[in-house]
Amino acid sequence: MSVLSVNKNNFEQIKNNGKTVLLDFYADWCGPCRMVSPIVDQIADENPQYLVGKINVDKEPDLAQAFGVVSIPTLVVLKNGKAVDQAVGLRPKAQILAMLKG
Repeated sequence: MSVLSVNKNNFEQIKNNGKTVLLDFYADWCGPCRMVSPIVDQIADENPQYLVGKINVDKEPDLAQAFGVVSIPTLVVLKNGKAVDQAVGLRPKAQILAMLKG
């Protein structure tokens, strides 16, 4: 499954879809964000049981604020519509998958 672009218009639908959700908060100008992006893409392609979305903090500051994002990249895992795990900074694939399995 491909990565979804998440914004305030589709966030509720994504949050309440029934699957575990991985949200990648990023900005185009952020170097570490560009490094984690292909890892997130790979997780989305290899794990259809998860819903993976990216949120551009420059375009969606309200969503970033709602999750307390102060540094990027920030990865947030949602289960049943609630945040259950959060990590800031570049993370290896295995650690991101462990967050999802949590």
